[in-house]
Amino acid sequence: MTHTARRIGRSLALVLPVVLVLSGTLAVSAVPWAGQSHGTQMLTASSSDVSTRAKSRAPQDILRDQLLAELQEKDPGVALTHLQREVENRPSLARHCMSIARALGAAAVERFGPTRAQSYSRPVCDTSFATGVMNAA
Repeated sequence: MTHTARRIGRSLALVLPVVLVLSGTLAVSAVPWAGQSHGTQMLTASSSDVSTRAKSRAPQDILRDQLLAELQEKDPGVALTHLQREVENRPSLARHCMSIARALGAAAVERFGPTRAQSYSRPVCDTSFATGVMNAA
């Protein structure tokens, strides 16, 4: 009798974890994840609408967005000062300075008009801000 009980115990020890994993997987795959109320949504590994990981943004793109937001909140002079400081603190941004300054110039024209935007011009990044103002005007 002890031998039979031991064999049953070993069989259960091997089969039970497999059954639990499979039943848990099936239970999770039948949950309507997106809150859709039409039928049962099955989760598949080959689904075409699988979400992809967000791409990380380059430092110059982050800086450009921050400075454009600052230009909208305050004025282009403050944004240009911060651009110059960032380029001095992180020299790797120097090659992007001109394009960022031109973008600031174009945004300043949209917000303040060409005449007032030009009044904020200073020699940051080889007067690229003025070039951005001129191109946007």
